[in-house]
Order: sequence, then C-alpha cells, then structure tokens
Amino acid sequence: MSSQVQKGMYVELIYKVKDKKTMDILTGVEFPLGYVHGHNEILAPSVHMELEGKFAGDVIEVLIDGKQIFGPRDEALVFTDYIDNVPMEYRKVGLSILMENDQGGTRSFLVTRIDDKTITVDGNNPLCGRDLLFCLEILTVREPTSEEFLVGGSVVPAPEISNWSKQNF
Repeated sequence: MSSQVQKGMYVELIYKVKDKKTMDILTGVEFPLGYVHGHNEILAPSVHMELEGKFAGDVIEVLIDGKQIFGPRDEALVFTDYIDNVPMEYRKVGLSILMENDQGGTRSFLVTRIDDKTITVDGNNPLCGRDLLFCLEILTVREPTSEEFLVGGSVVPAPEISNWSKQNF
C-alpha cells in the first residue's frame, strides 16, 4: 500500500499554474519539487490542504484567488517611457529588472511591452489579481530521511570543487 500525503511525509511533485480565464500556463516546475508536508509550506496553504490524503500518481487541480496571495493589481506600478531613455540591455520583453527607489527599497519590474518608441515595465507580481488554477501531479510520497526532515525538503549534494588555479583559465 502506498503512503498518503500527511504531516511529516516527504512529497515530490510537479505543477503548473494556469490563468483560470484563459487557461494559459503562467508558471510551473517540471523538475520534482520536494518538501516535508506540514514542515515546510512551499505553496499556498489551500494547496497544501488539498494535497492532504492524496497518493503518488494523483493529479489534482486547486483554484486559488491570486488577489489573496499576491494582492490586487496596482496600475501605479506600471510605467511607460521612451525607449531611448532605457539602456539597450533592458530592451527585451520578459526581462526582469531590479529597480531601487529614493528610500533604497527595491522591486522587480518585468518588461511587458516594447514598440518602436516606448517600453513598458510592470512592478506587479505576474500572478496578482487573477484567478489561478494550480495543476499538481504527485510523484512521490514516502517517509523522509532524517536529513530531509531536518531541512524540510530535498537534500541536494554539494557540488564538487576542484583545486583549479588561475592558470587553468
């Protein structure tokens, strides 16, 4: 008998997040994402609640109100400027740009539109203000190793570091 997702169990899953209205895929992970259930909430609490009691191989969909997680959309965080005022390396739709305000606070802005004369950046989280559909596939449910339990998720081996000197470059 396979194990159920419950507190203290190690779970690996993959997921996609879709816009409920358009069904466009907005984001997701295609590599297994591992965590210890009830120890490390890596997704929205309502998603974790829906995972409870499920098994490896189960596929579930969970509707999420993006406004609750990411807040409402704020049009004051959308800016359009003449493209000539923007350095060439920032002129790519989809590029994330970290900007700093006068008080030293930072926010990530996404380049959302470019035309012959202007560029538009948006400081809203791309998932805010939307109804989202989390589509999850549970790959593994098992007892965690002691190390996984301690860190609350996957344990990745440290990379091997060789003793190369500057001469090798």
